[in-house]
Formats: sequence, structure tokens, C-alpha cells
Amino acid sequence: MIRIEFTPEMIAELKYQRYHHPHPRVQQKMEVLYLKSQGLSHQDIRQICGITKTTLTTYLKQYIEGGVARLQQLDYQGQPSALNVHATSLEKYFQEHPPQTISEAQAKIKELTNIERSPTQVRAFLKRLGMQRRKVGFVPGKSGTPEKIAEQETFREEVLEPLLESAKQGNHAVFLSMLLILSTALF
Repeated sequence: MIRIEFTPEMIAELKYQRYHHPHPRVQQKMEVLYLKSQGLSHQDIRQICGITKTTLTTYLKQYIEGGVARLQQLDYQGQPSALNVHATSLEKYFQEHPPQTISEAQAKIKELTNIERSPTQVRAFLKRLGMQRRKVGFVPGKSGTPEKIAEQETFREEVLEPLLESAKQGNHAVFLSMLLILSTALF
């Protein structure tokens, strides 16, 4: 059994940090050490916190090594993506041939690298490369009915062209937006 002497200041710090630290893993470490400071056996601590004997030993050794500051360090780095090896070539390819969908990018990555990833992983990889999704809109097509065509032609001749002519002369400013035309008098 690992023996640690706790001062009242250390216990107070552990008691505070086990609920107030922003990361849940650090909170768990503080809870383990707080329970140890209260004299509970290692078996009871493991059972209460739901951790293994190895994890308990690791936390205790970290505390001995550097106190509360060492317990607050998160050592997990994660695993590097297998796509990182191909990042340069994939980035160059996607800049020359931007995919229209994530599924298309996923299929192209599979074809070029023989590495298959889920759409979520492909999206995250493309974001790490600095690529962004582009939302595209559409321009409505011309109406095919003779009534609509006549209505549009009348609007162009009676409303739009006089406004544009007035704007050229400096009497109005015309702002065109998707479907909205505003005319304001210049003062």
C-alpha cells in the first residue's frame, strides 16, 4: 500500500478541486486522492470511484511526483490519423478538384489512399486541412408560362428601366437584391 502524508492545506485543495476543476478526469483524480486522505482502503476507493488497481496506483504516483499540479495535467494525446501521412497530396488534389459532397470526398480518399473513413472523420480531416463547406444557392429559372413572361417584361419596361435611367442621371440610387428592388431618392 502506498502511504502519503496529507496536510490540512492539501486536503482542503483536494476537497475543492474534486468538484470545481473544469475537466471531469481531473475531478476524478482529486476524488481518489481526497478519499485516500480520509483513510479509506484502496479497495474501497476503487469501488467508489469505479477505477482499476493500476489507475489508482497511477493517480497516487502522480500525486507523489508533483502534488495537485501534477494531477491537473492531462497526458492523453490521442492517436494520429492515418490520413495525416497523405495530407499534403490530398490537400493538393482537393484544391484542384473540390468535392461537392462529403461522400464524394470520402470515396476519393478511399480511391487515392485505400483508407476508409466515416463521413464525420472525413469532414474533420478536411477541416484540419483548412477547407470549408461552401453553401450554394440557386437562381430560379425562367417561367415557362406566357402570362409570367409577359408580367416580367412589363415589370422590366415600366418599373425597372425607368428606375435605372433615373439612377444614371443621379436622381435615385437603386439597390438590387435577390428578389427585392429598392429605390431611394438622393438628397
